[in-house]
Amino acid sequence: MGPSTDHASDKLDRNVIVTGLVVVAGMIMVVLDTTIVNVALDSLSTDLSASLSTTQWVVTGYLLAVAIVIPISGWAMDRFGQKPIWITAVSLFALGSALCAASWSIESLILFRVVQGLGGGMLLPGGQAIITKAAGPQRLGRAMAILGVPMLLGPVFGPVLGGLLVEYTSWHWIFIVNVPVGILAVSLAVWKLPHGDALPERRRLDLLGLILLSGSLVCLLYGLSRASSHGGFTHWTVLGWLLAGIVGLALYTWHSLRWGSESIIDVRLLTDRLFASGSVAVFLVALGMFGGMLLLPLYYQTARGEGALVAGLLLAPQGLGAITAIVIGGRLTDRIGAGYVVPVGVVLALLGTLPFTHVGVDTSYVWLSVALFVRGMGLGAVMMPTMAAAYMNLPKDSVTRAAPTLSAIQQVGASLGSAVVVTVLTQHFARQLADREIASAGSGTDQISSLPPDAVRVVGPLLADSFGYAFWVTFALTAVIIVPALFLPRHRARDRDADAAPTVAGI
Repeated sequence: MGPSTDHASDKLDRNVIVTGLVVVAGMIMVVLDTTIVNVALDSLSTDLSASLSTTQWVVTGYLLAVAIVIPISGWAMDRFGQKPIWITAVSLFALGSALCAASWSIESLILFRVVQGLGGGMLLPGGQAIITKAAGPQRLGRAMAILGVPMLLGPVFGPVLGGLLVEYTSWHWIFIVNVPVGILAVSLAVWKLPHGDALPERRRLDLLGLILLSGSLVCLLYGLSRASSHGGFTHWTVLGWLLAGIVGLALYTWHSLRWGSESIIDVRLLTDRLFASGSVAVFLVALGMFGGMLLLPLYYQTARGEGALVAGLLLAPQGLGAITAIVIGGRLTDRIGAGYVVPVGVVLALLGTLPFTHVGVDTSYVWLSVALFVRGMGLGAVMMPTMAAAYMNLPKDSVTRAAPTLSAIQQVGASLGSAVVVTVLTQHFARQLADREIASAGSGTDQISSLPPDAVRVVGPLLADSFGYAFWVTFALTAVIIVPALFLPRHRARDRDADAAPTVAGI
């Protein structure tokens, strides 16, 4: 095949771009909603006359619903097709949002958040599967870059939008805004999304595997959420849930090895070297980088006393850096391989995180904004190339089972990373207070967020020092990503071009 034909087949055609934008339209409301709700928890607690611990179930209930539905999403796409499942998921999320806006009590809100979670849990694996099949392995880096836009910008702009809605409207609007976006996303999906045919053979549902895997994820994520709220892993309720989750995963692995491709998610996918190294990288990326995303707004809002709106604006440079790296990194991933792109991204993320290990109560916002831009470039150059690499060698009919696997791994990694950094932060701060014989109240993030403004002015340097300590942990967790990055694919551009035609033709 001539060079011009290779070059043409290598470009993202209009159908792939349109498919990616349709998927982004559905995912953006889910990613934004998560951070918006976190900003609004205090308002929800006050307006619905509920304790903060009860209101926290608005977040926990959603998270557990996501854990329940992720494993079944792959089977559902194989059974009914990607397009119907995507439309169902978006519709369910939009319906849940409308019901949340109409909630009359904290109990009804928690119930309707579960409905939201059942839809939201299918969207990430669904989006990955749709884009992977549409693009093919030779264009996967750039196609995944489209998916990375809401994933990386949501945590940045969510607090801004949440701050505006909470400050100038009622809490109902944090859910109402999802409804028109959901209607638009469903309309676009009906109009433009390729069907993604169901498999010709009707695989029966692996009910036992579904119960084992969903139950294990629920136990793990609930245990990690309790670790965050308690500020540690030593409480018996935390350890009990985590142990139950680990035992459940071990039982599911044994079950899947026996059932093979008939199991709800085939663990033998991990025998593919690229998928295994990509999965480890995705886990470590979520572990190190999502924990840092939690620390950043918390630092600005507590140690520096900024509101949610200002804190969100201060995080904007990270989003700008991510967008810059996504555009460049996606193209480079397809040209030379994630094995070259991701290590550079890790170095950038480390350079951008390093200034935060020395933060104080008066550290220059300009300096921190520059650091955040560099850190954002690192995030953009690491997150999506690792996902693209994981899918690169998989057969087309395995994509729908691989997507829930990566989604579950990412969810557990993000929850574990958040729990680890919250534990490090709060325990270091408690020791600082104890050494100076200052009484502290609460546990977990409540211990910090409940500090009155006068107390923050007094203990601010201690709090900033604790944030610096926690960022060192984030720095170390980010550095570990370099290990699986060494096993990601590398190739010269001309070698890739030589292989492009037969690979793309087989898609």
